[in-house]
Amino acid sequence: MTDIFCISPFLFIAAFIVDLLVGDPRNFPHPVRIIGKGITQVEKILRKNGEKKDYNSLKIKGILLLIIIAGTTFTLTLAVVWVLDRLSMVNPIMFILSLISLIWLASTTIANKELINSSFDVLKWLKDGKLERARESLSLIVGRDTANLNEKEIAKATIETLSENLSDGVIAPMFYLLIGGLPLAMLYKAVNTLDSMVGYRNERYLHFGWASARFDDFLNFIPARITGFIIAIAGALYCRSFIAFKNSLYIMFRDGRKHLSPNAGIPEAAMAGILGVRLGGPAFYGGVLVEKPYIGEELTADYFSAAFKGLKIIKFSSYISVFFFLPFIYLKELVGIC
Repeated sequence: MTDIFCISPFLFIAAFIVDLLVGDPRNFPHPVRIIGKGITQVEKILRKNGEKKDYNSLKIKGILLLIIIAGTTFTLTLAVVWVLDRLSMVNPIMFILSLISLIWLASTTIANKELINSSFDVLKWLKDGKLERARESLSLIVGRDTANLNEKEIAKATIETLSENLSDGVIAPMFYLLIGGLPLAMLYKAVNTLDSMVGYRNERYLHFGWASARFDDFLNFIPARITGFIIAIAGALYCRSFIAFKNSLYIMFRDGRKHLSPNAGIPEAAMAGILGVRLGGPAFYGGVLVEKPYIGEELTADYFSAAFKGLKIIKFSSYISVFFFLPFIYLKELVGIC
């Protein structure tokens, strides 16, 4: 049973490569889409008696949503891994099929290719001078209103989402694959999906999504800080400059905790320090102005070039993250935990 909560170095690397090559095919079943549909259905059931201004009741319902979705995801993944483990012992063909299934399932917890491709699309439209298309592409990957953003604001939002989602979509899943195998990584994806769907600070979700948002904050606390250091290392290596590493850490420690989120500001500040840009500031969400604190210092006015440089650093960061986690996987095997 212990092996169910472990991942081998081969499976870990293979999952990263599969995501890098295949990503998230639109017409192919994906666990996150299934989780998303589950969240929608359970929310409908919990809210079937209509909305009441009973904030404690909404919080309780939100806690139930978290327990149902996270618990079901963890339990089903546990069962699937157990079955695949048993099937792998039947014969060599079943071993190969089970291994392929595990690699694919592990790859679905990582969203590196989708992050890179979606951000590249935004910057490509900007480069071509098609501002409206850039806004439309950006709206698919950020929560803010994008209809009235100018070129600088689009580039800035792209840098922010690249930095934050490196943590949520790449580093955090790898971290949980390391410490708890596929079941824990899939549980993380369930909580992260909950946060993206109900973790908003608006009238509908402020109380109902409170539990999901706070648990997502808890699960991302360590990965976000690992991400900040990896971005600093990647930036220094990419720029071939120790000063870039120093600036990244300086801004990360100075401004990382200014963000409204306890985690998102860490990787954003690390990236801001490398690129010499100022992130954050006022932004509209659902038509409501949110006064976000500024992160970093504006040392360049060319945010478009900075965003392209940031995209390359994020790519490099994702590769470095594999080599960062691999020694810990080998260490677990060495000490007999797996």
